[in-house]
Amino acid sequence: MKSAVETLNPTRVRLTVEVPFEELKDSLDAAYKKINQQVTVKGFRKGKIPARVIDQRFGRGAVLEEAVNDALPRFYTDAVNEAEVNPLGQPDVDITELKDGELLAFTAEVDIRPSIEIPDYSGIEVTVDAVEVTDEDVAKSVEQLRDRFASTSPVERAAAEGDVITVDLEAKVDGEVLADGVAEGVQYTIGSGELLDGIDEAVTGKSAGDEATFTSVLKGGSAEGKEAEVTVKVTAVAAREVPELDDEFAQMASEFDTLEELRADSRKRLENMKQYDQATQAQERVLDELIKLAEVPIPEKLLEDEVNTRKHNLEHHQLGQMGLTIDKYLEIQGKTAEEFDAETREQAVKGIKTQFILDELVNKEKLNVNQEELTEHLMRRAASSGMSPDQFAQAVVEGGQVPMLVGEVARGKALAVVVESAKVVDTNGETVDLDDDEDETGETAEAATEDAPAAEGDKADEKAAEKSEG
Repeated sequence: MKSAVETLNPTRVRLTVEVPFEELKDSLDAAYKKINQQVTVKGFRKGKIPARVIDQRFGRGAVLEEAVNDALPRFYTDAVNEAEVNPLGQPDVDITELKDGELLAFTAEVDIRPSIEIPDYSGIEVTVDAVEVTDEDVAKSVEQLRDRFASTSPVERAAAEGDVITVDLEAKVDGEVLADGVAEGVQYTIGSGELLDGIDEAVTGKSAGDEATFTSVLKGGSAEGKEAEVTVKVTAVAAREVPELDDEFAQMASEFDTLEELRADSRKRLENMKQYDQATQAQERVLDELIKLAEVPIPEKLLEDEVNTRKHNLEHHQLGQMGLTIDKYLEIQGKTAEEFDAETREQAVKGIKTQFILDELVNKEKLNVNQEELTEHLMRRAASSGMSPDQFAQAVVEGGQVPMLVGEVARGKALAVVVESAKVVDTNGETVDLDDDEDETGETAEAATEDAPAAEGDKADEKAAEKSEG
C-alpha cells in the first residue's frame, strides 16, 4: 500500500492511498462468504456456491463493493498511522479508482488535531478576590442556622409579615376556574416571595376565615404567563419563633458549648469556602490567560459538532429535567436566539482550545493519572450526576468513557502545573499561595477544565444517566 498526506489547512489533511489488488484478497474472500450465506442458487447447497457463479448471477461489482467496504477502514487506519496524524471525527472518503485485479485508489479528507506550540506561561499574572469574612457574614451564617431551628405556634390574630399562614387558593382566567388552579392547605411564609405576586398584600392583616381577591400573573401550570383572578382564604395563622441566640442554642444546634465557639466555627467554615472559591477563580483566570497566549486553530466541523452537542444537552437534558422549553429558558435569561447562539459558539471555542492546549501540555510534561486520582475524580463526578459511585463507574466502563475521565484528570493536572508557575495576587495586593492545599488545588483545576469541551464531560454523565434509567 502506498499513501501520501497533503495538508489542506492547519486542521485538515487529505490522504491519498493506492492499494495493490492482491491486498484485497482477504476482503474478497469474506465478501464471497457473506454473499454465499445470504443468497440461494438452484443446484447448489447454501454456502457452497462457487465464486464464478456468484459473479455470473449477482455481478462481480456487488462482490467488489462488499470487499472494498470491508477493507477501507483498515487501509484508512494504516494510512493515518503512516502519516502520523491525529484524526478528529469521521473522514470524507472518495474512491478515485477501482480496477478489478489491479488497483484500488481512494482519498480521505479528515479534520486533525492541530499542532500547538505551548507558549511560555511563566509570566502569567492574575488577580483574584481577597478572602475576607466580616462580622456581618458570620452573623448571617448563624442567623441561617437559627432559622432552621425555628418553630411555629398558632395565634388568634391578624396575619403579619413573617407569619406562616395556611391558605386555600382558587385561580380564574376569563372568569373560568382553572382545572389546575385550585389548591388547599398551602403553607406560606408572608414576605418570602415564594408563591404568587400580590399575595403578601392580600393576606397581610387577614385572620383565619378571612378571604381576599387579587390579580397575579401565573408562574406555572396550564395558564402560565396569563393574568388570573386569585381568591385566597386564610384558614390558619401561626407565628414563627426563632430560638434565642445564646449558649443553649449553640448546644442545641451544634457540637459546641458556647455561642462564641459556634461563631468561630462559622467564621472558619466561611473562610474555607471563600478560599475554595478563590482557588477556583485563580484556575479560571490563569486558564483564560493561557488561552490568550496560544495560537490554536479550530477545526470547523469539530466546532459545529460541539455547538450542536451543547444545545442538545441543554434542551433535552438540563432544561428537560426542569420542565422548561428552550424558548422559555431564553425568556427567563433575557436573551435572543441569536445572542444564545453566539454565546454557545464562544463557549465551544473556549472549550476546544482548552482541551487542545492542556492535552499538549500533558504530553509535554509527561503527566500520568494514577488509580487513586481517577477514583477521586470519578466519585466527584458521580456526586454531581446524582448517582452512586458504583452505578456511575459501571455506566462509565460499559460506555467506554474511562479514557475520557482520565483525560479530564490529566488536563486538571496540566492546568495545576501552569497555576504553580503563575503569580496570583488578591485585590489587597497580597500574594496568594495555592500550594497550601494540594488536594484542593487539584480538585479546583479539574473543575476549571470540565468545560474542555463541555460535550465531553456531558457524554460520561449521559451514559451514566442512560444506564441508571435502564
